[in-house]
Amino acid sequence: MPNRPVLDFWYEFASPYSCLSALRIEKLAEEAGVELRWRPFLLGPVFAAQGWNTSPFAIYPSKGRYMWRDTARRARRQGLSFVKPENFPQNSLTATRLALAGRDSGWTPAFSQSLFRAQFCDGRNIAEEAVLAAALKEAGSEPNATMPLARSEEVKGRLRAEIEYAKSIGIFGAPFFVAGDGELFWGDDRLEEALEWAQDGR
Repeated sequence: MPNRPVLDFWYEFASPYSCLSALRIEKLAEEAGVELRWRPFLLGPVFAAQGWNTSPFAIYPSKGRYMWRDTARRARRQGLSFVKPENFPQNSLTATRLALAGRDSGWTPAFSQSLFRAQFCDGRNIAEEAVLAAALKEAGSEPNATMPLARSEEVKGRLRAEIEYAKSIGIFGAPFFVAGDGELFWGDDRLEEALEWAQDGR
């Protein structure tokens, strides 16, 4: 039996558009017969390489206003209530390390979806330990055993390597979808196109 086509899903926890993709991508990928690889990373170092010290949505107010209106519209189509967290962009370092730590055990997707809902549907702060612990529990992981992994040198090194790899293949925002042949697709509105491309094996 041939292997299923693969799509890499690169996402940043502080990204509203990444949230929209994360909350619908599994169903769409299953319907398309495409295997997903969840690849959490940090946009901060990517933005720094472009000369930005924060999200462009924070740097350019008009762009930020449009983004929040646009994500609210897109969320409504998914049946979601979307809110702007009190602090934006949020500190996603620990969340990203934990998500990377969970890939081998298989709970990264559920953990990521729980955190995205907490942040952009409930307005919670994903840098808070209680919010992280709740997401770990929801994903089936034991917080007391898992939280220390975010401080491990192995996971820190894994995140640094992911960021460098993302830069090397031309990723400059989130969400990004990378097909098996290396074709790049940027943005939640390119998800369906990315899945189709991966499905066709192009």
